[in-house]
Amino acid sequence: MIREAVIDDANNLAELMKTLGYPATENEMRRRLEVILPHNDFKTFVYDSTEGVIGMIGMSFSYAYHTDSPHVRVIAFVVDRKHQGEGVGRLLMKEAEQWSEVKGDKTIQLNSGNRKEREVTHKIYEGFGFVGKATGFYKKL
Repeated sequence: MIREAVIDDANNLAELMKTLGYPATENEMRRRLEVILPHNDFKTFVYDSTEGVIGMIGMSFSYAYHTDSPHVRVIAFVVDRKHQGEGVGRLLMKEAEQWSEVKGDKTIQLNSGNRKEREVTHKIYEGFGFVGKATGFYKKL
């Protein structure tokens, strides 16, 4: 079942972050959730199964300078490797779309690395209806 994340999901979410390639401890995730969860312009949904939390999607809502339409950006989206291909990701993305519509959003955006190991993931995003349109740049300060 899909539900909103709570602070007590920190350990499970830390494990999922490792799957994404972003190692985090339970305490680090707890601190992050304590900052993110109270904000109305952020939303985190988890897929809770009999095995525990096996997937999550975290998003932010914002306005932009280049358009009148607000947008939602998917910041984190992951399903436990053992449960990939079972439709969990599709259900989480549908939940994200519904939240986006409630917020008055007309588009959902997400970034994904341009690495070879992400090619399968890009096909999944395309299957969800996403279109690759941009290249992101990062600068560490």
